Amino acid sequence: MARNVMLMIAVCCLMLSGCSGIKNIQDLTYIVSIGMDYDDEKEEYTVYLQGLNFLNVAKQEGGKSAEPVPIFVASAKGETLNLAVRKLYKMSEPPLYFGHIKTLVITNRIVQHKFQEVVEEVGKNRSIRPTLHVVTTDEEIEEVFNINALFNYPAVYTVLFKKDTYEVAQNEIRPVPLMKFLREYYEPMNAAKLPAVKIDKTSWKAEKDYPVLYFDGYSVFQNRKYMKELGFEDSLFLNWLMEKYIAIDERVDVEGKLAAAVKLESPKLKFKYDEDSANPKFSIDLSIRADLLEQVQDSSMNRLTSLVEEEIKTKLRTLYLDGVENKIDYLNAGEKWFRMHPEKFAELEKTGNFYLEKDSLTDIQVKVQVFNFNSYKYKE
Repeated sequence: MARNVMLMIAVCCLMLSGCSGIKNIQDLTYIVSIGMDYDDEKEEYTVYLQGLNFLNVAKQEGGKSAEPVPIFVASAKGETLNLAVRKLYKMSEPPLYFGHIKTLVITNRIVQHKFQEVVEEVGKNRSIRPTLHVVTTDEEIEEVFNINALFNYPAVYTVLFKKDTYEVAQNEIRPVPLMKFLREYYEPMNAAKLPAVKIDKTSWKAEKDYPVLYFDGYSVFQNRKYMKELGFEDSLFLNWLMEKYIAIDERVDVEGKLAAAVKLESPKLKFKYDEDSANPKFSIDLSIRADLLEQVQDSSMNRLTSLVEEEIKTKLRTLYLDGVENKIDYLNAGEKWFRMHPEKFAELEKTGNFYLEKDSLTDIQVKVQVFNFNSYKYKE
């Protein structure tokens, strides 16, 4: 009996010893962001790692500590991402941990010279999750990584780490996960977009200028090629049009003067294709829910909604024509068309020409319905 008891105790000890290799949470350097730059002359990458210790993200009982924990940024050069990061292992204690990488930041130099190589390498890397966000920048990556959120909250509260699934965004651009981008990037008739992060040094002050990060537009790709940078206003409009749970505030002008401000949300975009055309030819129906925010001038509700509809219609057509000029399908109008007409797509692909023309968009219908009048009373 005693022998059996001793045997059971020995087995339990062996089972418990299996956890001996697990490190405590404070004994690791968590890499939460990777940045990459490229020197075209030297044909060399510079890799940046943004490292956080547990104290950077732990919430303190009774509030934050008086002294902010510094952000640590490491950098190394190499012919590839892995060869550059390899140099940093021996320089890093506590040891590096890559299981919580949230964001990849790449410079415009990589976008223009080495984008496909970098995206493919990152996509194959088993240490990097496919859910990480990808952003571009023309700022210095080291400066981007050294910026905290407001009130000295740690860097993980900046826009680089903004969630994308259920956070309702208003008047701002939503982040893009790697897998979503790659799905659009490899589509033959689709535009893929990555948000561009910038540093603002003037909007917020705390005794002196307090820099913050924000998304300033899109880097746009078509047919696996970088095409152009799209400015903030057009990017915001496109993000609102194509994504869910996005709202934007829009001004309404009457004879060149501000008459009202409205919030626009829940756009429903529908394409109607010409079945007989050899290339995508279509009209657009767009329905929008609106809330009245402010009334500046007296005007009927019919007049205001009509003005909003015309403004949205103008913006949509202008964006479409900019896409035709730059050979970009901002609205992804070709995606559904080529799935419905694979034979026509095969013939069109042989020509090598861009599939949209100015007259491919035949008509735009916009319907705005106001649901909340914000206590204002209107006569029809």
